[in-house]
Amino acid sequence: MIYRLLISAMTIFSLANCQNQNTANSANSNENTTGETTPTSPQKEIIYLKEGQNLYLKEYKMNVTFKKMIEDSRCPKDVQCVWAGNATAEVEFMGVSTRPMVLQFSTMNDANRGYFTKQNFNGYTISLVEVSPETTSGKGFKDLQGSYKIGLRFEKATEENPSTQRGGVTTK
Repeated sequence: MIYRLLISAMTIFSLANCQNQNTANSANSNENTTGETTPTSPQKEIIYLKEGQNLYLKEYKMNVTFKKMIEDSRCPKDVQCVWAGNATAEVEFMGVSTRPMVLQFSTMNDANRGYFTKQNFNGYTISLVEVSPETTSGKGFKDLQGSYKIGLRFEKATEENPSTQRGGVTTK
């Protein structure tokens, strides 16, 4: 009799604890781990990741890790350049039923050089839409390593939007 009472009490306690966690999670459901609110439309939401950050995206059923910036040859914001340059980020994706895949996203789209602004993974077209901070004449790529932040847009891949790699990228 005591065991039944004890098990019943533990069950009620567990259910109450789960309810408290669900309430807290629903209050924060529109914030990512950087604390920035993103639009609620899952079709064109922009997710911001800091360098080294790992984030599970429940609505897309995938884990995303911004591994590192591979290069940043963009023109410094306080300098006039002939060429705009390029920044390339390495991002790892893993779906709930897929193996991890490392993709590279660039601020320019040049298939001959292996630069793509858009890539497909797990039924979504993922685009690099923002890279910050910008380099300056005083702070270059090596100085900014570890402090980069990227913005990725997730769109459901459709027949009109297959695995094409094109599009523009803004930098901040």
